[in-house]
Amino acid sequence: MAALQRGALTAVGIVWIMSAMARNVAVVVTDDIDGSPEAETVTFGLDGTTYEIDLGEANRTKFNAAFAPYIEAGRRISRTRGSSSATRSPAPKVDYTAVRSWAKERGLHVSERGRISADVLRQYEAAN
Repeated sequence: MAALQRGALTAVGIVWIMSAMARNVAVVVTDDIDGSPEAETVTFGLDGTTYEIDLGEANRTKFNAAFAPYIEAGRRISRTRGSSSATRSPAPKVDYTAVRSWAKERGLHVSERGRISADVLRQYEAAN
């Protein structure tokens, strides 16, 4: 939203007058196949890849008819099945206060706050 400002001198000082302009933006989704208006986005998957395409009513009907036999014969699965992202196991809980005390007793340098070096953590884990 753009604004036009101008000052006007009055008996009490300068008064700023601000005029606001509004803008309406219309988004027209067109069919990705034939360019027809009033298309809707269709999401589908094949071989582990998800696709989106904007289709008008006529092409949506053709799309649904083409896939209907495969959908009827197929099995519906959840989105999480076959996920390629590996799940991380939670990091073991470490009592950092105990690590700092242990390290100081052995003359190892550790700060009062912040990260403890991986080397100090390895030594602590090996000793405990």
